[in-house]
Amino acid sequence: MLWSFSIRSVLYPKERYIWTPVRIIHETNKAILVDNGRKTWIPKSRIYEIRIRNNIIEIYVKESSVG
Repeated sequence: MLWSFSIRSVLYPKERYIWTPVRIIHETNKAILVDNGRKTWIPKSRIYEIRIRNNIIEIYVKESSVG
C-alpha cells in the first residue's frame, strides 16, 4: 500500500501556492490584470488571498498561475 502512495505523488505532485508581489493594472468582475514582470490576467477564483506588506500588494495563488 505504501508503494501506491509514492507512485501517486510522483505522477500527481501537489500544487504549490506562493505569495507573489504584483501591481494591479485593471479589474473586471471576473479577473484582475496584474503586472509581475509581465502582464497576466488572473481569474478572481484563483486568488486565494490578498495582502499589503510594506506598501506592496501581494496575492496568494497557485505557482502555475503566475509562473
